[in-house]
Amino acid sequence: MRALNLTIEEFAALAKERLRAEPPALGDVIARPRGDHEMQSQPMAQPDEKAAVPAAVLIPVVSRAEGPTVLLTQRAAALRSHSSQVAFPGGRVDAVDGSPLITALRETEEEIGLPRERVRTLGFLDAYLTGTGYRIVPVVALVEPPFSLTLNAHEVDEAFEAPLSFLLDPANHRRDGREWQGLHRTYYAMPFGDRYIWGATAGMIRNLYERLAG
Repeated sequence: MRALNLTIEEFAALAKERLRAEPPALGDVIARPRGDHEMQSQPMAQPDEKAAVPAAVLIPVVSRAEGPTVLLTQRAAALRSHSSQVAFPGGRVDAVDGSPLITALRETEEEIGLPRERVRTLGFLDAYLTGTGYRIVPVVALVEPPFSLTLNAHEVDEAFEAPLSFLLDPANHRRDGREWQGLHRTYYAMPFGDRYIWGATAGMIRNLYERLAG
């Protein structure tokens, strides 16, 4: 599988061509949700999509002179779940949101203070089902500098950027595993410096790579 080393213009054009134009519908029988259940050596049933908690995340691709980057967060160490993990900004869909896009933009503003006026949506990935009971809709978007961030200390310890070329290189997509609920579970991991990008975040990056690479 080939690495994708794209300019911001090439990425935007390819994303517009190959991503979903609308959020994936619940129960879509043509494009089934993705998730870690797909890659287990020990059989694992697909989580119940209809019973999952709806959520959305923003995959913010930043236009930088040295090449596009992806904006990620380090979740707060004090959080009760997924503490200190690398994540995309996002969260649960509220009834008042009306769409995963609104959720992703709202949560991004709340978590890191990125104004939605700096965000241009390109499209959507297939829904991602997690073993912890969430159905996540990833929203892929461009972010145009300049911008400043204001981190919500209750939710985020840090925000950082990783080169898009690093994340879209399958040579950096390794498979790690560990024991979970008495079974060995496998997941994608993409170590980046002293950051460990893994689990659903790495899985969604892998799905973005596969969709763009065709």
